[in-house]
Amino acid sequence: MIQQLKKGQSAQAKASDQAQVRSTVEAILADIEARGDAAVRDYSGKFDRWTPSSFRLTPEQIAACIAGLPQQTLEDIRFAQAQIRRFAQVQKDSLHDVEVETLPGVVLGHRNIPVNSVGCYIPGGKYPLIASAHMSVLTAKVAGVKRVIACAPPFEGQPCPEIVAAMHLAGADEIYCLGGVQAVATMAIGTESIEPVDMLVGPGNAYVAEAKRQLFGRVGIDLFAGPTETLVICDDSVDAELVAVDLLGQAEHGPTSPAYCITTSRQIAEELPAAIEKVLSRLDTAPIASVAWRDFGEIHLCDSDEEALEVAERLCSEHVQVMTRDPDWYHARMTRYGALFLGHRTNVSYGDKVIGTNHTLPTMGAGRYTGGLWVGKFIKTHTYQRVLTDAASVMVGEYCSRLCGYEHMSGHKEQADIRVRRLKQEA
Repeated sequence: MIQQLKKGQSAQAKASDQAQVRSTVEAILADIEARGDAAVRDYSGKFDRWTPSSFRLTPEQIAACIAGLPQQTLEDIRFAQAQIRRFAQVQKDSLHDVEVETLPGVVLGHRNIPVNSVGCYIPGGKYPLIASAHMSVLTAKVAGVKRVIACAPPFEGQPCPEIVAAMHLAGADEIYCLGGVQAVATMAIGTESIEPVDMLVGPGNAYVAEAKRQLFGRVGIDLFAGPTETLVICDDSVDAELVAVDLLGQAEHGPTSPAYCITTSRQIAEELPAAIEKVLSRLDTAPIASVAWRDFGEIHLCDSDEEALEVAERLCSEHVQVMTRDPDWYHARMTRYGALFLGHRTNVSYGDKVIGTNHTLPTMGAGRYTGGLWVGKFIKTHTYQRVLTDAASVMVGEYCSRLCGYEHMSGHKEQADIRVRRLKQEA
């Protein structure tokens, strides 16, 4: 039997909130399209109090940011990027162009072609999310994207040195200190000073997410993002404190971030609320994480792994930690999630920051139909066909002509018929 010992609210924004975000973003996008750089400068001043002579950082400014960082910081960034680059390259190597002669004289194939230009948004207002530079800029470069531009807002009144270093070391071709909707709009729409891109990637707040939604179609995007979600599946092989740490480690992202515990251990289910309070007492981010847990935290007590799997599949969380005696049992059966973290030795923070997998993942149930950002998201698979002989064209053409006739599409039919007539005469 499944018992829900703590129930959370829906993480979906209220309709009134969604309408306000949507209308605000619509107005900003229209203004930037109409006024270009002047509008971008106005919004940057309004929202970030940031109006430099140029939002693009010069090589000298980038070098100064890097030079001001401790050597250990740079070594840590390089270590994280080495892991992400290594796994992204393995993923890229799994993609192959194909070509096959499906019938005598009929050749079909596909080529994997990188997107030409990508704009990467790296959040940096509340937290300077250094890792987002690795996940977007670096992965795009491994994919072979020719032009990668990166934007992050000012942090404490200036470009964040750690983010700038991460962008540069990841291979960004252009770096801008620019945040929010104005950054996303500038990259997608373009202005007098910035050429638009073909694709937008990267997380952000509700306004950034809405801007990406409204710009989708004009440019490609990685994912429609909602609040960060985390789920821990556990049994009595771990303890309540470890579970509490792993839940709150993601709840600190924001006050609407769901944090779910599914357990087959009654002891953990009963001890978890007190463990949450104990862990909150030592977190600087407790004012945020405590609200997320209070409003969106859930505890599900299950009698069996099968019941736990049923709840996990229904919740379809962005991050799923499995801390049980046999995590591979879940690995073999789970189909709906963003990313899995198997066993008590790993955790979501490893994936977020350093281990090598990408941290841009599907939320709000999107794990039902898509995975997260990876090197393949930056690569388009384009098909082609070639007919080598007259006989092959006539044979395919006669089938095509009849099939077009069934659909009453005379123009399509004539494309086939003209080749059948001419090539039969020449044969």
